[in-house]
Amino acid sequence: MSDESLTPRTAAVIPAAGRGVRLGPGAPKALRTLNGTPMLVHAVRAMAASRAVRLVVVVAPPEDATGVKSLLADLTLPDRTDVVVVPGGATRQESVRLGLDALPDDITVVLVHDAARPLVPVDTVDSVIEAVRDGAPAVVPALPLADTVKEVEPNPAGDAPEPVVATPERARLRAVQTPQGFDRATLVAAHRAVEADGEGATDCAGLVERLGEPVVVVPGHEEAFKVTRPLDLVLAEAVLARRRANDGF
Repeated sequence: MSDESLTPRTAAVIPAAGRGVRLGPGAPKALRTLNGTPMLVHAVRAMAASRAVRLVVVVAPPEDATGVKSLLADLTLPDRTDVVVVPGGATRQESVRLGLDALPDDITVVLVHDAARPLVPVDTVDSVIEAVRDGAPAVVPALPLADTVKEVEPNPAGDAPEPVVATPERARLRAVQTPQGFDRATLVAAHRAVEADGEGATDCAGLVERLGEPVVVVPGHEEAFKVTRPLDLVLAEAVLARRRANDGF
């Protein structure tokens, strides 16, 4: 039996069913273009760049799953990596669960990656996978915060100053990115447990925390930022231009 056959098989789930209203009117966020190419395509390529990733499951907007399949049908990827598309759900949590349901039985390590983080470097992806393979049930890439953070008493109306109630110690805080990596059984159990409570979540690692399982952090990367607002699109285009100039990307 070869060493490769003994290595835990890894898949990436990319929930891409969100609308991305903060980017303004237009196509779903994952289908907005960077340098003429949809962010989703960049994100799929970023996952497939890792030699460990054998399958990418894209969870598409339910009303446009066929269109996403057509978009990805002719995508050139390494021969080792397959791509499948499944319709998503009403929430991110439901979409991730549907992506998990589509995984074959031999997948034991799962990455969950935001389509809106299209430029994550492969070294970050590999670091997450390695930490899961080394025994961590849940791994997140993250960066230290540059800004001081204030905890406030929220004003629902948003039309008045909000009182500060605490200043967390910045050295203990991290800004979390994706892909987040998981032992598959742990992530499935976390989704089932939270569904039973009737609660939702935007962060899969948070679901694992609720199980009482440990979550560990590995270094993230500044280019793994999330494209959320129009200014982020400008920054992403600048990163791509720099890559083309420096690396022929």
